[in-house]
Amino acid sequence: MRRDVFQAIADPTRRAILVLIASQAMTPNALADHFDMTRQAVSKHLRILTECELVKPDPSGREIYYHLDATRMKLIDQWLSQFKSMWENRFSELDNLLSTMKSTEK
Repeated sequence: MRRDVFQAIADPTRRAILVLIASQAMTPNALADHFDMTRQAVSKHLRILTECELVKPDPSGREIYYHLDATRMKLIDQWLSQFKSMWENRFSELDNLLSTMKSTEK
């Protein structure tokens, strides 16, 4: 069974890995330095992120550098966008309520 991006980002460690490699490609050893876990545990998270196509491995000599593949992040953005208008409407309603409450205090 193939995993999807939502399973990948459900884990806080995998989200942290995505944040770290968003700015620069990193090796599993370099990533492991940022966590209280073994390189093998980091590699397991990287395997899941790779299966979900959120990261891409780039072999360079004896090392493998992982970098973010932001195109798959669009799926998350598209899913979240359906809630954006709802949140904006609720914030507008809250602003209106606060404005009303503030004007009645005076």
